Amino acid sequence: MPTPLSASSAPDVEAACAAHDLTPAEFGALRDAAQGAKARAYCPYSRFRVGAALLTRSGAYVTGANVENASYPVTTCAERVAFGTAVVAGYHQQAQQQQTQADGQQGAGVGGGFKAVAVATDAVGPASPCGMCRQCIREFCDLSVPIIMFDKDSKFIVMKLEELLPLSFGPDSLGVPDPAKS
Repeated sequence: MPTPLSASSAPDVEAACAAHDLTPAEFGALRDAAQGAKARAYCPYSRFRVGAALLTRSGAYVTGANVENASYPVTTCAERVAFGTAVVAGYHQQAQQQQTQADGQQGAGVGGGFKAVAVATDAVGPASPCGMCRQCIREFCDLSVPIIMFDKDSKFIVMKLEELLPLSFGPDSLGVPDPAKS
């Protein structure tokens, strides 16, 4: 695992932003949105709060928090709540339509409607999305999308989706047009 960096260190933030095509303002907004969502988590059983924030290519932020259930398998992770909310709002298609119009082409894609994903927990050390959430992110994001993981002290690591989910299985593996990007 990469060495955690500090969100309070301007050089750390600037380096992460430069490496992943983000601005420091976008980085800060992602951190704040993920931490704000974490504060609204419903986790009476595990007490493990998780918040997620998505940055859409149109500049909107969509959040989600984990929602637990007494029947544990019914629990929904923060990342999946955020993506479900974004899908209902149409963000997974919005960037596709904007890029198609800008290119003057039909079917041009931009890897879904998302530029970055952030996850915040109360753990000591940044925690990555679970395997199920990684697969969910893969459905809607290009493999180059950065996943920013924050711990309880805003220390963070950033990894691209392709690093978190190598040899991934996605819509293209099924030989059909990517439904999330059309």
